[in-house]
Amino acid sequence: MADREQSLVGHLEELRRRLIVAVLAWLIGFAACYNKAEWLFDQIAQPVQQALPDGSSLVFIHATEPFFAYLKVAALAGFIVALPIILWQLWMFVSPGMYSHERRMAIPFVLLSCLCFGTGTYFGFIYVFPVVFTFLINFGLAAGDVSAMLSMGAYLSMAIHLLLAFGVVFELPIVLMFLARIGLVDYHWLAKQRRYALLLGFIVGAVLTPPDLFSQVSIALPFVVLYELGIWGARLVGKTQDSDDEDAEVGQ
Repeated sequence: MADREQSLVGHLEELRRRLIVAVLAWLIGFAACYNKAEWLFDQIAQPVQQALPDGSSLVFIHATEPFFAYLKVAALAGFIVALPIILWQLWMFVSPGMYSHERRMAIPFVLLSCLCFGTGTYFGFIYVFPVVFTFLINFGLAAGDVSAMLSMGAYLSMAIHLLLAFGVVFELPIVLMFLARIGLVDYHWLAKQRRYALLLGFIVGAVLTPPDLFSQVSIALPFVVLYELGIWGARLVGKTQDSDDEDAEVGQ
């Protein structure tokens, strides 16, 4: 019992240390990006600015809204800058329970995870944002004698929500490959779950996006495609029976 409690305390101490490093990396990234927060906000606001009618622009309702909008932008940019360190800390926390050949996946895991997250945010911002905001603004303007006056804070909250949603969804192949590599799933099982993955994709799209059909489909379809990529990835990196036997021998 004492050994078990000591082991639990050790894991909690390791978790605390990893969290501190991750948070410090985020804070340093936030501080580095804050001076560029206004420029970053202008870049993020481009899709909605182009969708607004001529002569319209984003507004702020409260005096503190621009200040907090820039803080949020700097926090998001700082998170993206610190993401490699955050993922590295996550990997280092779980790696002690892995075999030596699995620990060698650390650098590919971090690099591919960052690449997938960046690809997801880029896809959402470049291809989905313009269509979504053009549709939503035109729909609102067609509803009656109304004008489009979007606030900085409301737009930024929605934009951050969507960017993180696309970034997380694009991590799906990495998650499936990782689970296959450690033996929790295999590509045969994943292939049998395709119908449920399709349903889950639309559920995720409904939860993570605004309540319009295009936004939901823009998440659901990439989710299904990424699930298929995850199956192929799981087939490439998943454990074979021989590797299971070798792991069993190492464990003994």
